[in-house]
Amino acid sequence: MPEKFRYDVDILHLLVSPAHAYFGRARDGAADVPTTDAEQVEVVAGKGIVGDRFFGKAAHMDAAVTLFAVESLEAIAADLGAAPFDPLLTRRNVVLRGAQLAPLLGQDFALESGGSVVRFHGGRHAQPCAWMNEMLAPGAHPAMRGRGGIRCRALSSGLLHRGPAVLISPVPLDPGGAGEPSLLRPSRLP
Repeated sequence: MPEKFRYDVDILHLLVSPAHAYFGRARDGAADVPTTDAEQVEVVAGKGIVGDRFFGKAAHMDAAVTLFAVESLEAIAADLGAAPFDPLLTRRNVVLRGAQLAPLLGQDFALESGGSVVRFHGGRHAQPCAWMNEMLAPGAHPAMRGRGGIRCRALSSGLLHRGPAVLISPVPLDPGGAGEPSLLRPSRLP
């Protein structure tokens, strides 16, 4: 992967959960499942994050790791006139600050943190579910469309650490546009 563009970002949260919390009807409430906001996570090529609900699941191999820009969540809260939301309620695996993610759809890119480099392929938008209206605020589901982050395939194994990181991109990004809705469509996976 050519290292054309390097962006300083922060990994704010690393969510790992062995089970789905949002299924069924929202009025029945979220499932009580263990969720960890880890200091570091192990990523395995072709499988995802060790211990996560999508790890090694055939149906999710191309989208096992979700990346999310916290600026999107801040913009959604502002649009809805709500207090800041807890980023962990979105159930995204890697919550970043300073990362415009939509241009990475269809691209191979990497996150460098704590001396480790993990490569990913940006597969598709991480579409929000209707649960966001219950877990965040009424109207959050439609407000999150185009701002829900991206689902990725892990191309290499390594560790991701919370804290300062570098996003290595083959295409130019606009970190100032991290919270803006995306109108880009993901390219078809091979």
